[in-house]
Amino acid sequence: MSIKQLSADLKLGKQPKLTWLPAPLRVFVLDKRGAIGSLMLLFIVLISLLAPVLAPHDPYRRSGASHEPPSSEHLLGTTRMGKDVFSQLLYGGRTSLTVGFVASVLSTLIAVVIGVTSGYMGGKVDEILTFLTNVMLVIPGLPLIIVLASFFDGGASPMVIGLVFAITGWAWMARVLRTQTMTIRTKEFVTAAELMGESRLRIILVQIFPNMLSLTVGGFVLGTIYAILAEAGLEFIGIGDPSAVTWGTMLHWAESNQALQQGAWWEVFPEAIAIMWTGAALVMINFSVDQITNPALGAKKGIRKINKFLNSRGIASYE
Repeated sequence: MSIKQLSADLKLGKQPKLTWLPAPLRVFVLDKRGAIGSLMLLFIVLISLLAPVLAPHDPYRRSGASHEPPSSEHLLGTTRMGKDVFSQLLYGGRTSLTVGFVASVLSTLIAVVIGVTSGYMGGKVDEILTFLTNVMLVIPGLPLIIVLASFFDGGASPMVIGLVFAITGWAWMARVLRTQTMTIRTKEFVTAAELMGESRLRIILVQIFPNMLSLTVGGFVLGTIYAILAEAGLEFIGIGDPSAVTWGTMLHWAESNQALQQGAWWEVFPEAIAIMWTGAALVMINFSVDQITNPALGAKKGIRKINKFLNSRGIASYE
């Protein structure tokens, strides 16, 4: 698409076609929620990655007076221990986001391997993997972390919490992928690949899994939201390592030191807003992924546009 055509489309109120992008990515980019969510997530990830450059103070050391309000030296004030809140916010984001993404990546990989293998292989393999999935579905992740935390001096570290989430959080997605795989394996193109003598691994990787990519991405996004929020919640109630700098431990120490009661709002709101910001970004991305995954949503959106156009012309709506 030329710049001239793009400008013309924008002037006419049309969405640019962006034909040089793959179809799913084109829908994602043109969807406002997906674009805004991606920018929001990119922003929080970048400032967390650049924490060593952007943070003005060591988040683990005292750098000012107790409960010092925001100033030019301490942009978001200090904690009761005199630690810089802005520096802790940046470094805490690195830990919390890492835990969320790592836990979600691991759980998604386990779910894909077990779910797709179970759905395609069938027979005894399916029975064994389905039994394992059902067992993992009834194992509660949060109580397990609380029990494990008692075995660690000072509480469970953020990475231990993330690993427990990864180990216990894959079963629901594996069951969904198994059902989808059982549907896809009966399609003609899979049967044709089997008749041509292609290996099972190649059929799974080339013929089946690409048709579940959007579903997998959606599960990954939801898993990341759950891991970040659950990790922050557990750290807040004191299950995690209190010496670690995460968004959850920041909330924990703010509550323990009664920051709000003493008027130190800057010790509570920054990390709470960061958690809500990240959650909102991932939710909007997930909505956009649903738009790609579920064609019915796109059809309903198109019908609404048609009805809006017809109503503007005084014509009865399309049913």
